[in-house]
Amino acid sequence: MRIQHFYDERTFTLTYLVYDEAKKLGVVIDPVHDYDAKSGRTWDESNDRVAELVDRLGLAIPYALRTHAHADHPSGVPYFKERYGSKTVIGWTLPQIQKLWAKLLHLGADFPVDGRQWDVLLEDGQSLDVGPFAIEAISTPGHTPACVTYRIGDALFVGDVLFMPDYGVARCDFPEGSASDLYDSVHELYRRPDETRVFTGHDYRPGGRPMKFESTIGEHKRGNVQLDATTSRDAFVRFRERRDRELEMPVLIIPSVQVNIRARALPEPEENGVSYLKVPLNLLGRALEALR
Repeated sequence: MRIQHFYDERTFTLTYLVYDEAKKLGVVIDPVHDYDAKSGRTWDESNDRVAELVDRLGLAIPYALRTHAHADHPSGVPYFKERYGSKTVIGWTLPQIQKLWAKLLHLGADFPVDGRQWDVLLEDGQSLDVGPFAIEAISTPGHTPACVTYRIGDALFVGDVLFMPDYGVARCDFPEGSASDLYDSVHELYRRPDETRVFTGHDYRPGGRPMKFESTIGEHKRGNVQLDATTSRDAFVRFRERRDRELEMPVLIIPSVQVNIRARALPEPEENGVSYLKVPLNLLGRALEALR
């Protein structure tokens, strides 16, 4: 099994191509659909970079997976569904996110909130057979209630649950986020062997250091600056809730979430053939608080 990372400088996002070169099979985890908030322009530079390697290696891509409904970038999974016939995969509790954001964005009674837009909703402990390797879903809520970690061999693809040890863990102030749940999720991962590899979904390069994306469970247990193996639940919850009150909303949260809850690149075009995103004015902070 080989793992190739791709880093999007604009959103600090890591996308992963996990593949077996001999069997010509692979999966893509957390691809990015490029979006410019100033102009409303979308494009596929990030996805094209992944596809270039996929095509060069001659891989089939049966699945394109998301660890959660990202709030900082639109997802690129529809690109791989269209280009390679990949089935789209996310955690089974995603409908909770759909219901919350459909209400916030006033998407109407016709908007499906049962996850039907995805091909596969993976439950905790459920596995996908890709031939040369299996993908196990581990429910890791806290950042959102629908976050999933994917275990492939000795590697964990954690999305936003764990960043690099020198940066910490995910924020928990989105609707139905929970610092206590995140504490439990991280400690569930800490039960894995210390040598288990951890591949994070973002790297914000604290202090301007070079980008990093791989660590180990042991490194986090010994030295995660926000939640190591000795941190108590009460201390972590107090820290996380205080810290989250200081954070601004992600720049792309409004466009990202309304794209990502659909499991497609853009909302359906209107009668003029143009897709539109909605921006709720003077509502986001108050509505997020009301939805807790």
